[in-house]
Amino acid sequence: MEIKDCRAIITGGASGLGEATVRHIAARGGKVLIADLAEDRARKLADEIGENVQFFKTDVTKEEDVQKAMEFAEDQLGSFNTAVNCAGIGIAAKLLGRKGVHALDMFSKVISINLIGTFNVIRLAADHMSKNNPNEQGERGVIINTASVAAYEGQIGQAAYSASKGGVISMTLPIARELAAYGIRVMTITPGLFNTPMFESLPEEARNSLGKMVPFPSRLGYPEEYAKLSESILENPMLNGETIRLDGGIRMQPK
Repeated sequence: MEIKDCRAIITGGASGLGEATVRHIAARGGKVLIADLAEDRARKLADEIGENVQFFKTDVTKEEDVQKAMEFAEDQLGSFNTAVNCAGIGIAAKLLGRKGVHALDMFSKVISINLIGTFNVIRLAADHMSKNNPNEQGERGVIINTASVAAYEGQIGQAAYSASKGGVISMTLPIARELAAYGIRVMTITPGLFNTPMFESLPEEARNSLGKMVPFPSRLGYPEEYAKLSESILENPMLNGETIRLDGGIRMQPK
């Protein structure tokens, strides 16, 4: 799929990896719907970029919200053939911490947003995309998910986050196999340490220290590098059913 032909829904598109992908697609002629709860930030971004970007306030864990966002996308964009799942949260909590045992509701919330929310978007997007007219290669759509290296090397305190991202990775292949019959590709990107809002509250010294953990390049990743990989996935029809690490070769330590 040519990026200029993208009609994309990007969850979590108001900031971080999602925002970079919104900007990247729109700058190359594609059209985007930002599906996010951060209304002020999303509207500001849409106004800044212009007519190729729309916004619909969306909670990815709610079926009605996602369905309405997709109907809005079809109305505003004509149809949509791309979904990029960037919505997610991260927490740090030990199983046995100073304040007691890990809260079950906290674990459930992370799983609900990061894993169930991603699945919710995938299943509804696939239903809509299956009705698209195929392009010259028989392709009707592309779905890109976001996991994390924490799925493989989760650190102490990341049980919930690692479980949620591991689930995203594990469902990529079976869903890709099923949707192949409809000409819909499914891929997952697994970022390492990226300079996203999660790190903005840290002092520059702390961010530099984290960056030095990366073998090469020894820095935090740029969100634009995630967006560039998304473009490669979109434009290479042989990429399907796979998870790609985007991490500079880092392997996380226990803490």
